[in-house]
Order: sequence, then C-alpha cells, then structure tokens
Amino acid sequence: MTHPARALLETTTAALAPDPRANALVPRIADGTAPLTALAALALEQTRVIPADRRAFAFLAERGEATDPEAAGYFTALAEGEALAGERLTAFTRACGVDEPGEASYEPLPGCQAYPAYVAWLALNASPADVVLALTANFSAWGGYCATIATALRERYGFTEEACAFFDFFAQPAPELDRLAVAAVEAALNAGRLDKERAHEYGRLLQHYEASFWSALSGVSS
Repeated sequence: MTHPARALLETTTAALAPDPRANALVPRIADGTAPLTALAALALEQTRVIPADRRAFAFLAERGEATDPEAAGYFTALAEGEALAGERLTAFTRACGVDEPGEASYEPLPGCQAYPAYVAWLALNASPADVVLALTANFSAWGGYCATIATALRERYGFTEEACAFFDFFAQPAPELDRLAVAAVEAALNAGRLDKERAHEYGRLLQHYEASFWSALSGVSS
C-alpha cells in the first residue's frame, strides 16, 4: 500500500511535470549545439541562484523549528546541499572560460533570477510544509536536466570530471532528502496544516519560473 504522503508527493510531481517543449536549451546542450557562451551564462546565473536559495532554505528551516520540525529538517538538508553544490560551481564556471573579473562584472538576466526571487518570497510568506510539496515537484525536473547536462558536458564538450561535478551533485539520487520530504508532508497531513491547493499553486509558479530561467538562457544561445 502506498504511503499517503509519498502518494501525494508523487501525484503532485506528475501533475506539475513541465512540458518538454518548455526547455529549448537543454536539448541543445545534449546534442552539443549550444555555444559556450550559453554554458557560461548558465554558470554565472547559478552563482547568484545557489547562495540565494541556500539562504531561503535556511530561513525556512528556522521558521519551522518550533512548529514544523520535520519541514525544518528538510530545509536544513536543502541548505546544506546548496552549500555543497556551490563549492562545485567554480570549476564549471572556469571551464566555460569565465575568470573572476568576468564573474564579478556579469549582469544577471531578469528571467533567470525570477526563480530565486520567488523562492525567497516563499521563504517569507508560505507555510514550510506547503513549500516542501511544491519544491519536491520542481526538483524532479531540475534533477533530470542536470543529468542530461552532465552527460553532454563530458561527451560533447570534453569537460573534466571536476567541471561536471556541480551537475552530478543534483543529478544523483537523494534518498535521505526524499525520506525527509515524506516525513515533512506526513507530519503536516496528520496535523491538518497542509494546504494542498496552495502548495500546488506554489509548485505551478515554480515550474513557470524554471521555464523562464531556461528561456532567458536560450536567448543567449540564439
């Protein structure tokens, strides 16, 4: 018998799965036709996204400590994961030909930074348990993109293992994070404090902002 919390996570993820046509850049990276300038822009946008998301997740963990400890555990793990991912990002950025001055002078794209801005909004305004459900659905698509990119960087662009490590990190299975998500959703369901409709709204918007991220980067590669 499927666990109710896990079933909810699975059905929400399926319902919010992005349209494959919504991401034009990843297929171009997969076949090696995306230019290095697009990869560099992806790296540089992530240098802004990763620390912003880490702080947002840490804040969600802090908010949940007193009233929603299961969600707090989930967001603590996410914040720690973002910190680890950030440590792997520099090698990818340098492999794209971006040096420290170039990184410092880069002007981020509004379409890419809408996603972390909304995550920050959720950190301030949304119930932590609702955000767990919304983010878990979004992370499924992101992990798939990262797996595709990691393979292409090796096979199409000749990047080193170190330069691919950022995407490897997000592409690999995360059973402990999955367990924490189920525990957080289960606790919220049992306590009657999970708003499924609101969480679905958050997840839908996250997927739209995710699509906006890739659409903005596609403009760099055109």
